[in-house]
Amino acid sequence: MHRRTLLTGAAGLAAAPLASPLLAQPARAATLRFVPQANLAALDPIWTTAIVTQMHGYCVFDTLYALDGQLRPQPQMAQGHDVSADGRTWRITLREGLRFHDGEPVRARDAAASLARWAKRDPFGQILAERVEEWRAASDRVLEIRLKRPFPLLLDALAKPDANVPFIMPERLAQTDANSAVTEMIGSGPYRFVANEFVSGSRVVYQKFDGYVPRDGAPSGAAGGKVAHFPRVEWQILPDPATAAAALQAGEVDWLEQPLSDLIPTLQRNRNVEIGVLNEAGIMSVMRLNHLQPPFNNVKVRQAVALAVDQDEYMRSTLGNDTSVWRQCRSLFPCGTPLGTEDLSPVNAPPRSLDRARAALQASGYNGEKVVIINPTDFPLIGPHGQITADRLRRIGFNVELAETDWGTVVQRRVRTEPVERGGWSIFHTFGSALAYLNPAVSSLVKGQGATGWFGWYDSPRAQELVQSWLDATDPAQQLSLANELNKLAQDDVATVPLGQFTVRSAWRKSITGLVKGSMPYPWGVRPA
Repeated sequence: MHRRTLLTGAAGLAAAPLASPLLAQPARAATLRFVPQANLAALDPIWTTAIVTQMHGYCVFDTLYALDGQLRPQPQMAQGHDVSADGRTWRITLREGLRFHDGEPVRARDAAASLARWAKRDPFGQILAERVEEWRAASDRVLEIRLKRPFPLLLDALAKPDANVPFIMPERLAQTDANSAVTEMIGSGPYRFVANEFVSGSRVVYQKFDGYVPRDGAPSGAAGGKVAHFPRVEWQILPDPATAAAALQAGEVDWLEQPLSDLIPTLQRNRNVEIGVLNEAGIMSVMRLNHLQPPFNNVKVRQAVALAVDQDEYMRSTLGNDTSVWRQCRSLFPCGTPLGTEDLSPVNAPPRSLDRARAALQASGYNGEKVVIINPTDFPLIGPHGQITADRLRRIGFNVELAETDWGTVVQRRVRTEPVERGGWSIFHTFGSALAYLNPAVSSLVKGQGATGWFGWYDSPRAQELVQSWLDATDPAQQLSLANELNKLAQDDVATVPLGQFTVRSAWRKSITGLVKGSMPYPWGVRPA
């Protein structure tokens, strides 16, 4: 097992500017320069759950409702709503003056088409769609959602803060098949996407949309007044952590979303750099297995993988030995939250060891099928996990191929359902905000929706029943009991293998201020100090 190494030592970063500037200095005050966690390989935030694409979505698009800093749904594009006495008809009125980046007004039919497409891709949206009789425009400014029966969590669904976010796009784009990606980026958010300056793997550019009218009030999470203070935002794709940290220290970029843990001490010594946690809810790392194809269509084989996991090794490989920023978490709902109950299943409960895993694999009926781990070389918070998994699985008897590429290729390949011999896959690793896995309604990890679910396609009718029962339950004790049963079932089935829970520290120049805390690095609110 080997960990990614840096091209230059951390100690030399303080005096290590890039060989050539990333940008022209005269435009410095007019441009916010940001280094995202990974390359923006896919543009459509409905088609993919990739976090970097959701971040891009928040620049370009807006939502009807959004969660504020206290996780309460607040009107965003919506002026407000009315609900019928029987709870089956919701009428949502759009704010006046909303326009798309192409100058067209935002109409209720745009929202109806956008939500219908989102509901085909998103796990929470799929649950809502089962109760929707019709998404329709009652008028240009009034969206009407007619339900088959009441759905008390409707606003929570429309305010979903993380993948997939129910962004609103023009009707003509929202009519794209949900299984195909939209490539034309026209939204109504505070920034517009500059398509002719987009170079995948190098640069993404956004310009302030002068037609955007922010809500009154201060920004709070994904809600509130989304004021674009910079005329231009540039994402610089710098996959090498040392290069990115050197650029921040030299003043060639303003904001580094995820500096490598090893480099934090050096950045902290720079008087012009500030370090902080913007996503206080934290992040969960996970391993996802492909349930459609051998060998992981066999639950006994999946359980052998889970028994081989040492969360400490995974967390230390990307975050180092500072346990103040990471912890073990053996629950599929985030630890530290009401549903984050650990050790419900013997598969995830300690002690776990390679010896136990080896014995379980030998008893599972595994026939030596190839296990293909698709793994990014340009993503420091994910890449080492694939290397650890490959090492540990080989040691217990799996036939492993580690297929290392860039993150964009991983994102494209993980949608494929074919056997590995025809370009499919067996395992990938990723992470997401704890808010995306908070409960049975929002989490893609536990639902058991099979072919319509998240990549890996965990299929369990019982899990789907438990999700519906949880949604219908009104007693908190009953909700906890149902959530625990679902949590245990998904762990027994190895729907997903949890790898640990952590917080990410961002780094930015003190020449900018106003960064908004939330599950994403939002572009609004940030301004020159």
